Amino acid sequence: MAQQQGQSSSRGFAAMDQKQQRAIASMGGKAAHEKGTAHEFSSEEARAAGRKGGATVSQNREHMAAIGRKGGAAVSQNRGHMAQIGRKGGESRGDGSTDVQGESGREGEQGDSAVQQPDAGQLRRETN
Repeated sequence: MAQQQGQSSSRGFAAMDQKQQRAIASMGGKAAHEKGTAHEFSSEEARAAGRKGGATVSQNREHMAAIGRKGGAAVSQNRGHMAQIGRKGGESRGDGSTDVQGESGREGEQGDSAVQQPDAGQLRRETN
């Protein structure tokens, strides 16, 4: 029987279920370690391999965009976390978004004190 191009028959290792494949692969790894021929990465080798893989993966812009969307959706579901991010952003900009009394927190600017800000030509009065 002739096979069509692009299709392969499942024979040997490929025909086994995943559990069997993992068991055989595990035995091979253990045997290599016992024999002393298994390669163990040093920290530097592992770093270099990670950089190489990361550079390759990051070239696929669609894949990276999908990862970003998935992460953003997961994080944005945590409302407490998002509120904390917003507070930190306001603090780092120095816009005074966390100040209670309306002080801007920026040098050289005045706050919204009722006495300092004229309203349509008239001074507002403090009611404290």
